[in-house]
Amino acid sequence: MARFPFDDEPPGYRTLADSHGLEGPDGTRLLYALPAATVTPNAATLSAATATPDATAVPEATATPEAAASPAGPYDIVLIDPLDRPERIGLLRRAGLVADGTQVVAVGLDHRVRSEEELSRRLALWGVRAVPDGTTLDTTLAVPPASQAPAQPRRTLLLGGSRSGKSAEAELRLAADPYVTYVATGSRGEGDGEWAARVRAHRERRPAHWATVETTDLAGTIRAATTPLLVDGLGTWLAAVFDECGAWDGDRAPVAARCDELVAAWRGTTQRIVAVSDEVGMGVVPATASGRAFRDELGRLNERLADESEYVALVIAGRPVRL
Repeated sequence: MARFPFDDEPPGYRTLADSHGLEGPDGTRLLYALPAATVTPNAATLSAATATPDATAVPEATATPEAAASPAGPYDIVLIDPLDRPERIGLLRRAGLVADGTQVVAVGLDHRVRSEEELSRRLALWGVRAVPDGTTLDTTLAVPPASQAPAQPRRTLLLGGSRSGKSAEAELRLAADPYVTYVATGSRGEGDGEWAARVRAHRERRPAHWATVETTDLAGTIRAATTPLLVDGLGTWLAAVFDECGAWDGDRAPVAARCDELVAAWRGTTQRIVAVSDEVGMGVVPATASGRAFRDELGRLNERLADESEYVALVIAGRPVRL
């Protein structure tokens, strides 16, 4: 029996990753990923293992201590608290330390999630399984499906009202992915303190190793994507398109054309994409003609994208309700 930290290993075993990992005589390797609050991130980069498919640089501080100190190659078993910054699972996948054959097993589970049903949902999204205390993990058996990177819908549309939790749900769905490009369609909030605070809160909440693209060329970005995309959001994108086309009080045909282009790109995407949009049909009727035109256009766009999506949910009070 070996006890953590693995600094007094049995004969035939050797420690790895600054005593966070252990290799057995048969070459089987186990890693215990420490809770994020108990370690100081190692500034060493993950070199080629963390290189993004595009030119966006990844901050050095995103390297996990286990990854920086581990030999090359995946572990057979990784023990991790998935509720403590689940993006660490994505970093381990990014570094090649978690692969399809790795059993990712949850430890330290408690009441941070509201129900067992919600916990199971999150673990499935992240490719992690929970086992009873005392379970023997046999690396000679086929990896349980829940330990593999889960097969997710290619196109996901999350609708919701203001402050409904739709953005947080989108981020949660992609948290354990090794590569994600966040597509920001709104302004940075120059001159608007409240909007700038919202943008800052979103930026601080999402994983630091995600790439970020700020653009209103949403169709082009989808067509050129080489990683999963998180688009936040379609409402701000459409407002920007109205501005660019001078459509608030003018010809709205160019807006319809841009929406057609977006729907075609959404339909044909080869990458996973999660998009956030405002559900605008459940509030008061806008007082102005331009406001009503925007509401109608966004409602039609939501309907068209939903028709092309494998997964659609309405997020209410932080809870996704599948449609």
